[in-house]
Amino acid sequence: MTLAPTAPDRARRIAAAFAGLDLLIVGDAMLDRFIVGRVTRISPEAPVPVVSFDHEMLRIGGAANVAHNVSALGGRATLVAITGQDEAAATLTQACRDADIAPSFISDPGRPTTTKVRIVTERKQQVARVDYEADAEVSGEIEDRLVAAVERQATHARAIVVSDYLKGAVTRRVAQAAVAAGARAGIPVLVDPKVPHVDYYAGAHLITPNHHEAETATHLRVRTDAEAGEAARVFRSRTGCSAVLMTRGDQGMWLLGPDEEGTLPAVAREVADVTGAGDTVIATMALALAAGATLSEAAYLANQAAGLSVSRFGPATVSTAELLDAFDH
Repeated sequence: MTLAPTAPDRARRIAAAFAGLDLLIVGDAMLDRFIVGRVTRISPEAPVPVVSFDHEMLRIGGAANVAHNVSALGGRATLVAITGQDEAAATLTQACRDADIAPSFISDPGRPTTTKVRIVTERKQQVARVDYEADAEVSGEIEDRLVAAVERQATHARAIVVSDYLKGAVTRRVAQAAVAAGARAGIPVLVDPKVPHVDYYAGAHLITPNHHEAETATHLRVRTDAEAGEAARVFRSRTGCSAVLMTRGDQGMWLLGPDEEGTLPAVAREVADVTGAGDTVIATMALALAAGATLSEAAYLANQAAGLSVSRFGPATVSTAELLDAFDH
């Protein structure tokens, strides 16, 4: 079953209501560095390409990219995450402030700030990646401070997003603190999950696995709409959430809610890079639900935003103006 598209006027009203909505994002924030150059020869020392440096780009990724998408769409984002005590932490903090994100960071001296360094060519081909990270789950005092920050910042939020990248910030206790805070405030809690943590998210309003994550969590194949529907139902039962939005790449999305179910076809665009598309989806979903949209209306807007995001290189954001323009085309 294909879900009916949201009428353009209704979509515009929902998107216009994004402005000023307070959202809390909890999870694994990171820096994405891109070292860009030209490859003209192979090294005589080893069979590897030699990259002649041209320029470097810095972007915020992971949970910070979710927050950046919220900000770009007109919302007010507060980000609760962990960093190390290093230069990258200061860079990430300033980059968040420059993106109109309010950072509420917990400093952990026992780990580096998660940073991914990608070496890419001018043709956007990735040559290598170097990761600076410690992915053990936080505990003790650091976990206590994370939970306290979630509870404190949730008091003024209209929705909460848990962005789990398996980098240590999202423990069972942190995830359940977010769910409990949402229940107390009567606001939706949305989770971008990782399979090893599927038991952490019980009680969430909406979880957004991609189809590979859904297959792994449910041990079911997802190729057809019928298979997507079955996997979504098993995933919902397994996790104890209310609704599931499964992203399926060029097959679009499958939504399973308490009262509605069906597919949203992918928005046809030239795909440049799928990095961060899930961040755009969950940010748009959270803002739309906070603005009073139904699940299917929110999924429609998120689907449109995802189509814009994948047409760009690296972790990307979508503005409200671009989203509104997409409704006209």
